[in-house]
Formats: sequence, structure tokens, C-alpha cells
Amino acid sequence: MRIALLGYGKMGKVIEQIALDRGHEISFKIDVSNLTDREKISPENTDAVIEFSSPASAYENLKFCMSKGLKTVSGTTGWLEHRAEIESLCEANDATFFYASNYSVGVNLFFQLNKQLAKLMNGQPQYEITSSEIHHTEKLDSPSGTAITLAEGIMENNETKTSWVNQAIPKADEVPIWSLREGKVPGTHTIKYISDVDEIEIRHEAKSRQGFALGAVLAAEWVKNQKGVVGMDEMLGF
Repeated sequence: MRIALLGYGKMGKVIEQIALDRGHEISFKIDVSNLTDREKISPENTDAVIEFSSPASAYENLKFCMSKGLKTVSGTTGWLEHRAEIESLCEANDATFFYASNYSVGVNLFFQLNKQLAKLMNGQPQYEITSSEIHHTEKLDSPSGTAITLAEGIMENNETKTSWVNQAIPKADEVPIWSLREGKVPGTHTIKYISDVDEIEIRHEAKSRQGFALGAVLAAEWVKNQKGVVGMDEMLGF
């Protein structure tokens, strides 16, 4: 299939190599140096778009893709205040919008484990909940989209938590997220339940960008035959 890359940084280059290794063709490679070429992308020359750009660029990129009715896989975080608008544009233009805060299959299994643990911990007020995320120093947004998804999973399944807070002492109904930026860390996420007598911890540590990139290409392959707003839960059958 023909895949266009919107965003051609380190992640885009890894996605490109995996796509080529799986027998796909790269129809366009767009970054800030050739942004005007984005206008050439259409359903006639591209089967799917993979959008891994920056928080500042994602909104305009996705508006373009939705207006053109393109099948689009997005992994950029830090722009989600516009998500409802992008999803409306998707429906209005018969496009396809696949968004995930993290494309690693392992992380998405971790999301499910996090929800189940949060549900089990209902009625156990002796445990304080805390979470942390560590990423490389080049990551622009904080907290990470993955950390937000984990916090939302807790909020959906634990009646004591209704919101999250970053880099601040939490109120009783808040899930705290502590964000660190260190070296070249691809991504480490930890959820802890701490009481006076014991501690329960679940943790996911990415070892490279390969898992994220493979997941994005798998999503592009899957989304070719999909319509509307979809995500990893649908693709993985959760």
C-alpha cells in the first residue's frame, strides 16, 4: 500500500524503514522543509497517512487530512484540546481517523491491565495512587499522552478519582502524574498503589522506538478498510 508520512523526524524515519521492510511504498515524506507538498496528498495517490509530527503542527495536519477524506493514523500528542473538532471533521468528510497516544502493542495491553487493577482497588482506601513517566529530553509535551491515557483509565474504573494533575501535590480525587525528562529514554510508565504496609506496582518500559513504529504501520494496514473514528482497542479487539 501507499503510505504518506506527515512528520519525518526520528520517529518518521523508523516508521519509513518498517513500512518499506513490510513491502509498502512511501508516497510522500512531509516535514517543515516541504510543508507545501502536503497539498498534493489525496486518496488517489495515498492509501493511508501516518502523522507523527509535533504538537504545534498536528492540528493543521489533521484538519487537512480530514478535509481530504484521507485514512489517517496519528500518534502526535499535546494537541488533544482539538480532538472533538477533528473527529467531527472526520465524520463530515467520510474520512478515517485512527488516534492512539501510544502504538506499542505492549503498552496497549498495559492500558488494559491498568484499568483492571484500578477496578480491583475500588473499596481499598488505604492505598494512595501515584503515577510517573520518564521520556527523552527531546519530548516536547508533558505529561505524555500515554500517562494521560493511564490516568483516564484509572478515573474510569476507580470511583475515588475524577481528574489528574501534573507535577503537583494531588487533591484526594486527583491522580498525580510525575514527569521526568532524561537522556534518551524512549518511554517508561509506572503506576503505584501505596499503603502503610505494602505497595503494588505495574510498569512498562520501552526499549526503543521500534515497537511504536511497528504499531503505527500495523494500524495503517488495518485502517485501509475502516471508516470513521477508530483506535487501538478496535484494532486489537479489546
